[in-house]
Amino acid sequence: AGQPHKRRRTSEPSEIEERLESLICRVGEKSNSSLESNLEGLAGVLEADLPNYKSKILRILCTVARLLPEKLTVYTTLVGLLNARNYNFGGEFVEAMIRQLKECLKVNMYNEAVHLVRFLSDLVNCHVIAAPSMVAMFENFVSVTQEEDVPQVRCDWYMFAFLSSLPWVGKELYEKKDAEMDRLLSQTESYLKRRQKIHVPMLQVWTADKPHPQEEYLDCLWSQIQKLKKDRWQERHILRPYLAFDSVLCEALQHNLPPFTPPPHTEDSVYPMPRVIFRMFDYTDDPEGPVMPGSHSVERFVIEENLHCIIKSHWKERKTCAAQLLSYPGNNKIPLNYHIVEVIFAELFQLPSPPHIEVMYTTLLIELCKLQPGSLPQVLAQATEMLYMRLDTMNTTCVDRFINWFSHHLSNFQFRWSWEDWSDCLTQDLEKPKPKFVREVLEKCMRLSYHQRIIDIVPASFSVLSPANPVCIYKYGDESNRSLPGYTVALCLTIAIKNKASNDEIFSILKDVPNPNQDDDDGEGFTFNPLKIEVFVQTLLHLAAKSFSHSFSALAKFHEVFKTLAESDEGKLHVLRVVYEVWKNHPQMIAVLVDKMIRTQIVDCAAVANWIFSSELAHDFTRFYIWEILHSTIRKMNKHVLKIHKELEETKARLARQHKRRDSDDDDDDDDRSTDREDGPLEEQIERLQEKVESAQSEQKNLFLVIFQRFIMLLTEHLVRCETGGIDVFTPWYKSCIERLQQIFLQHHQIIQQYMVTLENLLFTAELDHHILAVFQQFCALQA
Repeated sequence: AGQPHKRRRTSEPSEIEERLESLICRVGEKSNSSLESNLEGLAGVLEADLPNYKSKILRILCTVARLLPEKLTVYTTLVGLLNARNYNFGGEFVEAMIRQLKECLKVNMYNEAVHLVRFLSDLVNCHVIAAPSMVAMFENFVSVTQEEDVPQVRCDWYMFAFLSSLPWVGKELYEKKDAEMDRLLSQTESYLKRRQKIHVPMLQVWTADKPHPQEEYLDCLWSQIQKLKKDRWQERHILRPYLAFDSVLCEALQHNLPPFTPPPHTEDSVYPMPRVIFRMFDYTDDPEGPVMPGSHSVERFVIEENLHCIIKSHWKERKTCAAQLLSYPGNNKIPLNYHIVEVIFAELFQLPSPPHIEVMYTTLLIELCKLQPGSLPQVLAQATEMLYMRLDTMNTTCVDRFINWFSHHLSNFQFRWSWEDWSDCLTQDLEKPKPKFVREVLEKCMRLSYHQRIIDIVPASFSVLSPANPVCIYKYGDESNRSLPGYTVALCLTIAIKNKASNDEIFSILKDVPNPNQDDDDGEGFTFNPLKIEVFVQTLLHLAAKSFSHSFSALAKFHEVFKTLAESDEGKLHVLRVVYEVWKNHPQMIAVLVDKMIRTQIVDCAAVANWIFSSELAHDFTRFYIWEILHSTIRKMNKHVLKIHKELEETKARLARQHKRRDSDDDDDDDDRSTDREDGPLEEQIERLQEKVESAQSEQKNLFLVIFQRFIMLLTEHLVRCETGGIDVFTPWYKSCIERLQQIFLQHHQIIQQYMVTLENLLFTAELDHHILAVFQQFCALQA
């Protein structure tokens, strides 16, 4: 009978811990009683539980400080109340926070570290930390800018951590330590003046600064802080619950921060990349509602920071995320819908990549439209219209994301849109950004629907931009093409494949196909026969044209034939050419087939890169799907290298564990032969894997060399042609091409960084035209 009772007692502490966690995490959410009384009640509960659950309470408070920055001031107030009641606990909390800050910096968790610094600074307002020790910590931060031989992005982070805390604590620090703060701000100014900003053009969503300048993030924050200082540090947006408890908190004893030295820069340090602040709206866009804070007001910074934090905390749950964004405190004092839409697009268009997967932003915007059907769809439509109007100067990578988002969004609203409003694009050259955008959106919509539906939804005048009917083009299917070489073989192949012929039977039918290359045969001309490839691939794809699945089955069934025909590099290239000829009206089918052919090793990544830059594809070179294929190819290559690398590391770890086990057993009569027997297979495996890693890395490096080399050739030809003909260099084609080059650098920056020296020595040399070289220099500056 005693047992159940015992079991209940052991489970009790965990229940209490869960209750504490829930109480702490939920404070500050909507409730019937005021935030102040909730905080006071919670402080009482925690104080009573401190004797038994102190370490758990410390751990939870440190975690919410790091992970729930949008409720920063709620938690600093709570810590302030606890410190006023229990001075020792306050001291332990400050020490735990500093430990956590050091940990975060050690493992490159810089975004979380910013939140911790901001939390510590707000504890000054709650009389937990003494202002002079906070100023001393910031002095150490700013002194990082004096370090030698460290990357600029390191100094940038410490600068940002300091400046971005000032909206919360600037007033308090200035009142206590004005001379020191003036000195810190003048050091900040001189650092910001000498910073290099070569990287900025690569990260801007628009190349034009009208109607809104696209500022570098530290420059923008510096302007906001200067304005805040001019306004005597009066900020009107941050919720400050501690003001209600001033009489209690001002009695509390304060702690000094332990001396904090920024950890030194090491090889493994990876700092956040610089950013450009995305601006799309200002007060004129919403004349009815409350006024939107200006671009350089600190309120704009605070609102945006908090909205980004809400998305970061809840992005996996779109319903919660949307509800949290819409219940943002103070929402009646600001045009909240405009802020939310701007912040979501800022993340979606962030370069090099958005913080979360792209599809999340689509689902979040749909959810917001459902929750605010009377107001949010109008703001979103206004934003879409603005983005369309500014397409001419929009970065190509961002245009891609805009196309993906807009087509996906339309598919959730029956593809309804006022297309007539965009008829201005019909009178433009079809290579210009607006007609191109509409064409690609309709193409994407077709992927999410079907051809006839798209034809029905757009006005007849848009037919020039509507997608082609995605049918297969089979050149041997027409009687009038009887004279084509290979026509009769194609007929035989059709019958054989329908009769479920084996690979050998297919080979014997193809044996008779003449080789058009035999005249200039150099001894190995027989292996590559373009006509054989043409007849076989055309016929097979035509017979399997019914669906993706039919095509996949065909590739699998005749895999051996493909491998034999496409043995040489020329053969691989020709297979891709034929796939394009057959399916040029169905870009999605091309993308899917190329993907499958890489996976099944019918073609390799370098062949796909060479095919994309070949003259046969020049007509489609600026189309969206071509770059989709190239990026997917690069990603496959990168995954392949990572996979082998991981296998190698795991095998090394297994060998190390084996050694460790043996050392701990350390039997005296252990003979060396058994050691060799055990280690042998693993050592051989490691050797094999090392060779595989080296070969995969050299293939990866070669892929990037091929891509960059072809870019340089195309761009150089264009520049020379324009120079000799006296034509303007900046054509729509040139803009697209140079920005696609930027896109390769940005989307695969972690991998490309390993090959920087090779690229600099072989391709991006000083002799290269400055237009092309500038892209490489901007890329180098990103982590400089």
